[in-house]
Amino acid sequence: MKKNLSYGQAIEALKQSKRVSREGWNGKGMFVFQRPGDSLAKDFISKVKSLPETVKVFLEDQDRDIEFLPYLCMWSATGEVVNGWLASQTDMLSDDWCILD
Repeated sequence: MKKNLSYGQAIEALKQSKRVSREGWNGKGMFVFQRPGDSLAKDFISKVKSLPETVKVFLEDQDRDIEFLPYLCMWSATGEVVNGWLASQTDMLSDDWCILD
C-alpha cells in the first residue's frame, strides 16, 4: 500500500482503476473508486433499473447509443456505494491519501 499521497496522486491512481482512501477518514473500510464510462445501446435503455421512466423515454428517442461518462464512487462505512462522490476542500488539500491496490 502506498501512503502519504496528494489528491492529485490519488486521482491518477483512480484513473488506473485503483481504490484510494484517506488515513484521516473516520469510517472503517471507506474507499473511492472510479466507475468507468460505457455505452448503452438505445434498445437496452428500457431495461436499466436505475433510470427514471421519463429519462428512459427521452433517451429512447435519441437516434444513437447513449454514452455514460466515468465518475467517482465511494464505498461507505455502512457498506453502500455512493455514486457521484465529490471530494471536499479538506480532501483535496490533504496529503494522507493511500492507494489500497
